[in-house]
Amino acid sequence: MANSRKTALKILLKIEREGAYSNIALNNGIKQNGLKGAEASFCSALVYGVLERKILLDFIIRQYTNIRLKKIEAEVLEILRMAVLQILFMDKIPESAAVNESVKLAKDMRLNKASGFINGVLRSMLRAECRYKLPDRNKEKIRYYSIVYSVPEELVNLWISSYGEENAVSIMENTMGRAKLTVRVNTLKTDKATLKASLEKSGISCTESDISENALFLSDTGSIEAKEEYRQGLFHAQDISSQICCEVLAPESGMTVYDFCSAPGGKAFTMAQLMNGKGSIKAFDMYEHKVKLIHNGAYRLGIKNISAEVRNALEKNDMPLADRVLCDVPCSGLGIIRRKPEIKYKENLGFKELPQLQYDILCNCSKYVRKGGRLVYSTCTLNPEENELNVKRFLSEYSEFKPLNITLNSGIIKKIDSMENAVTLLPCESNDGFFISLFERTG
Repeated sequence: MANSRKTALKILLKIEREGAYSNIALNNGIKQNGLKGAEASFCSALVYGVLERKILLDFIIRQYTNIRLKKIEAEVLEILRMAVLQILFMDKIPESAAVNESVKLAKDMRLNKASGFINGVLRSMLRAECRYKLPDRNKEKIRYYSIVYSVPEELVNLWISSYGEENAVSIMENTMGRAKLTVRVNTLKTDKATLKASLEKSGISCTESDISENALFLSDTGSIEAKEEYRQGLFHAQDISSQICCEVLAPESGMTVYDFCSAPGGKAFTMAQLMNGKGSIKAFDMYEHKVKLIHNGAYRLGIKNISAEVRNALEKNDMPLADRVLCDVPCSGLGIIRRKPEIKYKENLGFKELPQLQYDILCNCSKYVRKGGRLVYSTCTLNPEENELNVKRFLSEYSEFKPLNITLNSGIIKKIDSMENAVTLLPCESNDGFFISLFERTG
């Protein structure tokens, strides 16, 4: 597994130094280094394991060295993080192997002087009766949660003050571990039972969702893009929360729908299916390469009532009014941390700038809703300033819109009390964290 460790190290450095997205950096690293099967899985476990537990890993490392972590070379610190992860949190890795392979990796990276330091830190940890001691939860609650769940104290405070301690702990617990691969059945081509049988025949494990009618959870997929069912366009990847967002907007056959900030197009695809392929969906994004993703996805799925084009959601345009408008705005992404764990370590999550940008987008998009039409404002974050406060401000300043009550499937547990026209979905085993609000234009 030496190649897996070296590849994981390079990926982690790329994420740390260049701000690369973990999923993209990991996929590229695995392909470029020819990792397959167990090697690829081990590399993935190392990368995501370090990202998920970085604050805890650093807390442990500090207990075995007097050198400030900022003074330790980035390569050396990442090797230590991977080693501590293997020793304490990966049961199948022998402790001696974790230490020896880490020292070898340091030498392979021409860090000969640091190899002795790495060996010393890890051997000291192995000799310790108690590998690490956490802060007292009763005396240092915020710091305790921050270390245990590797969540910066700023976010711990935000979630406790916004949603209460019990919900905050649930959110933090669900930032750990890998999210399920969730797909939506392309009902324009097949049905859930037929697709499920086909996927299971090819060795993929499928579980049905009890809160979204045409959703399936997949595991043991291998490369999903290589599957015949994928190439035939029988499904597309989309989290349950995102599917619920489309169901709340409730587009119907024959309607005109605008989908702003649409890329990569998952919501547009689902809405086309809800419309039985009839009517018109205009999918907009401000970048050409992202618009191409929407085009390609619609083509693979055989969806013909979607047209995608470059358009900035802040720009005013002379367009016909639509029956339905989806305004899924850029956000801090706090609801999808388990998919992109590097998000929680960003120095600037945009809390100061994003709410105003989101509000401006919402206001502009609202101008394209016809009288009697519906508007959805949504984010994949857990921050009231980006969510409820924007909705309250919009309702206070745009009297031509009224709030519409959101009725959820009985299987969805609503843990956060909110306005009648809004719902906050906390991340759990079956879905990401998400915020959805619904309006109707009356004037």
